[in-house]
Amino acid sequence: MYRTRIPSAVPALFPKFLWTGSGPAVHLTFDDGPHPEWTPFVLDELGKHGQKGTFFCVGENIQRYPKIFERIRQEGHSWGNHTMGHESGWNTPDFTYFRSFLECESWAGTGLFRPPYGRITRSQAQAIGRQSQVVMWNLLTGDFDRRRSGESCLSATLRALNPGTIAVMHDSDKAGPRLKILLPGVLRHLSLMGVESAAIEMKPKVPKEDSHREQGVLS
Repeated sequence: MYRTRIPSAVPALFPKFLWTGSGPAVHLTFDDGPHPEWTPFVLDELGKHGQKGTFFCVGENIQRYPKIFERIRQEGHSWGNHTMGHESGWNTPDFTYFRSFLECESWAGTGLFRPPYGRITRSQAQAIGRQSQVVMWNLLTGDFDRRRSGESCLSATLRALNPGTIAVMHDSDKAGPRLKILLPGVLRHLSLMGVESAAIEMKPKVPKEDSHREQGVLS
């Protein structure tokens, strides 16, 4: 089971993670891309409403779809590291996880990191946190859940959407059937309310171009 709004006690356990933004804007974030169908859909919808998002990209997908990744960059959105192969930190040895992080960082290189599934160990978080801001969320839209409808995800999301919210969605095949209803509905709501979706500020640590090389061991 999961809750749309993350319980307030959870962020207190990991205070160095970014769980919420500040100010009146919300932050719409998208995990698991780039994807040849769903990332362009997200970009088109954001563009229609003049809004910005933050894309946590899997390194293998950046390699597969470099033109779509380039479009994210060119259209003024933010992006971050989501590991090279979407590994769960709970089930992956630290050295393997760090290697995946570093390889993806050589492609993404923005100083933003989101652990797949939100699963990361304390030792992994401490090491990665020395290089990047770990970005979590406080609103889980549920678009990944095949048991739910897009309308159900939208209704729950709008009830939980507040200033500073970091909401997570997925530009993936699994989430697509719900995302195509959820995202347009959220964007219409923001437009009606006069609320901005802002990209999360990036902190580049390696060049954005010609930086596709493996870095050294985390220290």
